[in-house]
Amino acid sequence: MTEQISLPQQGETATLQEHQAALHILLKEFDRVCRQLNIRYFLFAGTLLGAARSGGIIPWDDDLDVIMERGAYDRFCREAPAVIDPQFYVQAEYSDHWPMFFSKLRLNGTTCLERYCPKDPQAHLGVYMDIFPLDHAWDSALGRKLQFFCSKLVIAKGLYRRGYQTDSALKKVAMVLSQPIPRKLLTRLVQGSKKPTAHVHCFLGGASKMSHSLFPAEYFSRQMQLSFDGGQYPAPAEYDKLLTALYGDWRTPHTPEQRACKRHTALVDLKNPQSHYTEYLKTMKIEGSVRSIR
Repeated sequence: MTEQISLPQQGETATLQEHQAALHILLKEFDRVCRQLNIRYFLFAGTLLGAARSGGIIPWDDDLDVIMERGAYDRFCREAPAVIDPQFYVQAEYSDHWPMFFSKLRLNGTTCLERYCPKDPQAHLGVYMDIFPLDHAWDSALGRKLQFFCSKLVIAKGLYRRGYQTDSALKKVAMVLSQPIPRKLLTRLVQGSKKPTAHVHCFLGGASKMSHSLFPAEYFSRQMQLSFDGGQYPAPAEYDKLLTALYGDWRTPHTPEQRACKRHTALVDLKNPQSHYTEYLKTMKIEGSVRSIR
């Protein structure tokens, strides 16, 4: 068991900086478990961007992202619950009360309400970090387009069951029409070849453009360590090329408008569990929505 961790106690008025401190606690435990199980992972998306650009979390960010090749990802979901510290909870994909296509590591005894009203009152809503799978892409351009299309249906199915809210008519239609399609069939198509191919993808990360989720496999063939808020964590050795594919000129910070649309959370409480907000969730009103900036 790891040492007991002291969290800032500010109730529902937790500041962004306090939230970020809790995120780093999650990352440290995630890294410890992966080292213990000899599971390889990489910092990804905005987390990788922050590590490469400034050696820490982006000052206005409120989530963490890591990515793992499918085999490592499946092992983590299967084996991590047995060795994780009791302060944490592995919310594996398609597990009880979690209909989603990716996984999270949650911090017990906390609340992190995102910009949607969850349909399942028993879903764990603690402070979290995101864990995404990295799959093989088909060698043919047509095959990759099919994978990307199927990933959107998988995402739509999960978001509908989760209670996702959107003002996009297209997304609303996709969420409803995707429900009768068997999930296992779609996910098999999304995962693609079980053998290594020239490209890998993270279509289930939800980027709006296929080009922002499709990369040469060599980008993830080697690891290196990058500083992140005082620790050293694994990143793709080709992180410069990867970040350029994701963000273009990644060394230039986002505009204030882009920063605002990145915020995921509506309320963060580092002292009370979600049961403290049972009644509030019934009347919770969402203002704004999260948009991809990749």
